Amino acid sequence: MADEASDPTRVPGAPHPRETAELVGQDAPQAAILDAFNAGRLHHAWLITGPRGVGKATLAWRIARFLLATPDPDPDDMFGAPTPTSLAVSPEHPVARRIEAGSEPGLKSVHRSENEKTKRLRDQIVVDDIRALASFFQLSAADGGRRVVIIDASDDMNVNAANALLKMLEEPPARTTLLLICHQPSRLLPTIRSRCRTLRLGPLDGDQMAQAMAQAGVDPGADGEALAELSAGSVGEALRLALLDGLKLYADLINLMNTMPNLDRARALALADTAGARGSEAKLDLLYTLIDIALSRLARTGAGHAPLTQAAPNEAETFARLCAHPGQARAWADTAQTALARARHGRAVNLDPGALVLDTLFKLSNTAAPR
Repeated sequence: MADEASDPTRVPGAPHPRETAELVGQDAPQAAILDAFNAGRLHHAWLITGPRGVGKATLAWRIARFLLATPDPDPDDMFGAPTPTSLAVSPEHPVARRIEAGSEPGLKSVHRSENEKTKRLRDQIVVDDIRALASFFQLSAADGGRRVVIIDASDDMNVNAANALLKMLEEPPARTTLLLICHQPSRLLPTIRSRCRTLRLGPLDGDQMAQAMAQAGVDPGADGEALAELSAGSVGEALRLALLDGLKLYADLINLMNTMPNLDRARALALADTAGARGSEAKLDLLYTLIDIALSRLARTGAGHAPLTQAAPNEAETFARLCAHPGQARAWADTAQTALARARHGRAVNLDPGALVLDTLFKLSNTAAPR
């Protein structure tokens, strides 16, 4: 089993999707799988799409447990097992136990792997990760059982990996189901999308968010409304915010923006030091996510669509001052695109994280200056 540091498919500090007992708020895609299974028309490949953090990986692992633990329906057996009405599998079932232990021979999970030379996670799923499935199919075919592959996330594949997967989809191995988790379907080859059935998951409402967070062992308490507002119905994002003290980070960002265009350099340096410290990659990722969210909310304010719920003290007043009309909204939208693209490039070439944060903040401050 991969630990948190080497597994990009989990939120640090939160349960892995394979350990999540229930899937909250996604009844329609679960019903689609059940209907196909019970009718004996289970497709060989499913594209599981939707916003990040709404349960796509949890659904994939839930489907995998169900398919590996449930006998195929036999339409000629009048006295056989009852038709399944849920994807739930008892945690005491041998398949469930093996999956949780990472020892189920009929299941293969593919995600971004570690570069053996640098000992760091790759930015993409590479062709060798996909080609390794061939040996999995050969070894697991001996017992004649069903096999399941989870690719998380399929839009992380580079071109060569995508082409290798396409060949498998064109000639799928017998009794094999491929589950492709996908955050941005437009990044996949059209030929891959056309060979999959799509399961679309939507954002969670407030009650569902609270239920999902409680299942993950996190009590949002009085912060629940702000977490729901910033996460936009994504329980994965809400957990990341809660576990990485994201609401405080967002409040610090809004307080700093409130000093613009006369940027408080001491606060800017403190924020850059916090997010750019060695070993703070997750905090840096979160800060740039929050900057993106803040700029989007800021631009909507100038366009006349101010957020109804404040996610930080003085947020509404700060946004109203910085973005009072549609012209300013366009300027902030342009800044969001250019500044964040510049930051992504800087991170890709390993520029100093603290310097990148300061560069981004200075560009925001320039946009706030009167024109």
